[in-house]
Amino acid sequence: MTGTNILDDSTVTLTRYQELWDAFRQRELRQGLYTAGGVVMRDTLLDLHGSDHQLRRRVENRLFRRGTFRTWEADLVPEIIDEAFTPVIARGAADLVLLGTRTVMNLTAKVAGVDRVTGSVRETDALQEFATKFSEGATLIHTTRDPDVVRAEVSEALGRFDEMFFTPSYERRTALLADPAVAEEEYPKDVLMALIRNHEELRIDRDVMLREVAFYLQAGSHSTANAFTHSVDEILRWAERHPDRAHRLDDDLFVQRCVHEVLRLHPASPEARRQAVTEVTLRDGRSIPAGTFVRMDIKAANADPEVFGADAAAFDPDRTVPSGVQPWGHTFGGGMHACIGMELDGGTVPKEGEAEHVLGTVPLMVRELLRHGVRLDPANPPVKESHSSRDHFGSYPVLFGREVS
Repeated sequence: MTGTNILDDSTVTLTRYQELWDAFRQRELRQGLYTAGGVVMRDTLLDLHGSDHQLRRRVENRLFRRGTFRTWEADLVPEIIDEAFTPVIARGAADLVLLGTRTVMNLTAKVAGVDRVTGSVRETDALQEFATKFSEGATLIHTTRDPDVVRAEVSEALGRFDEMFFTPSYERRTALLADPAVAEEEYPKDVLMALIRNHEELRIDRDVMLREVAFYLQAGSHSTANAFTHSVDEILRWAERHPDRAHRLDDDLFVQRCVHEVLRLHPASPEARRQAVTEVTLRDGRSIPAGTFVRMDIKAANADPEVFGADAAAFDPDRTVPSGVQPWGHTFGGGMHACIGMELDGGTVPKEGEAEHVLGTVPLMVRELLRHGVRLDPANPPVKESHSSRDHFGSYPVLFGREVS
């Protein structure tokens, strides 16, 4: 049975899990989702194809190794979580959207290479405002607003971000690189420093570096914060349905299983798009002519009943998946454009005897809230975003501690 639909003469839609698995690994299908968002996405890692993509990926992959993730998880991530969570837990209430974005923004900025001079909440919120605007620009294909207005706003925001954050960060790293007294091990271990050090090999200029850092800032913060909010939402509602099983949330690995199931059901990007550079033949024998756009429906494929069962659309942290299938489905993409930071986000799937298991940033954040009795605010229900067709919350009020009857 095929899930392919022809939308028009130049677009094919794939909806089944195996179809997407195949398409993600077709080297002659190039990225096609972010053309409209070129104001912030042009020539970034996610937009590149072929040898240019391979070269950029090779340079940046050095930062995204499992050993690095484990180091961050042991030291950096808990410190950032504690800094953001402590004040709101003390107050007894929070908005998960704001809490998630502030927490993740501080981590994402460090990975991207954006220096925070003061470390203040105001500074973090300024970065988040930029990231939100960059995200709107990157996902312009899904906007419900006038695209030209959005492009103008993103361009203006990119200019202010350059002046306020990128230029000081760029100049500090170029000065470090030019100073013979600074040893290599003292260089910041972030994306911007990697780009500066390898700019000749990568054949990129400062403007490309600006967009690449902006891309990391919005992609890392928005997707992770979105996964965090959806995770708490699904877990709280699951606990209401299964109070006799709620004690299992004391187990870190079970919390991680919950997050993996959430990532499957709520992909940050509901679809991927590719365009055939040349004629492409899929494994089932179908031919996709050169120039054809391929819409890969990630949300539908992640709920394919042939892979995830008859109840594939439901949240079930005890779901078993076939060998070779990741519990999060296609949420992190696949092939050459598989998300470079997926292990930082959701960790790794536990394996017996594994010495390098990574729990992931989102499970760590969720675990901390559960430890403090997070619960829905009955007087203030969650609200979804109104300006995008994507499945994002605009606000999610919660309370902490046991409810007083």
